[in-house]
Amino acid sequence: MEDKKRERYVQFLKECKTLIMSTIDECGHPFISYAPFVMDEGHFYIFISRAAEHFQYIERCERISVLLIADESSSPHLFARERVRFTCKRTHIENEGNDHIFAKFQHIHGEPMINLLRSMDFSLFQLTPIEGRYVAGFGHAFDVDLFGERFAHVVIDQK
Repeated sequence: MEDKKRERYVQFLKECKTLIMSTIDECGHPFISYAPFVMDEGHFYIFISRAAEHFQYIERCERISVLLIADESSSPHLFARERVRFTCKRTHIENEGNDHIFAKFQHIHGEPMINLLRSMDFSLFQLTPIEGRYVAGFGHAFDVDLFGERFAHVVIDQK
C-alpha cells in the first residue's frame, strides 16, 4: 500500500501547477500568497513581479513554507484534502542564463504569457525543499522529500 501512496504522491506533484506560499511581512505577521511554479532537479521555481507584495517578503526571508493542495471540487473529504507542505530555502536567482527553466514555464504555463512576463519586472526564485509532509487522506500522512525517496508514514500515539 505504501508503494501506491508513493506513486500517487509523485503523480500529485506532476499535476500541480501553482503553490501557496507562507512568508513573514515587515511587522513579523504571517503573509500568504500563491504563484505558478515549475520543478527542475529538486527545486521549485517561481517567477514573480517585483511590484507584488509578496516579492519583498520572499526576498527577505531565508526560508518559506509552500503548500500544494488538491482542488476542493475533486476532494471526497475536505478535512483530509490531498496536500503536501514543504519548508524551503529560497534563493533569488537571475533571469539570465536560466533558459531551461523558462522553457519549462513556457511548456506548462504558455509561451505567450511567459514571454510577456519576461518583458516586465518579473524575477526568478529557486525554492529548495528541506523537509515535507504529504497527506493522502485520514491516517495517511508521510514525511517526504521532493522525489519521494524519503516516504515515512507518520504515526501519532493516540494515548
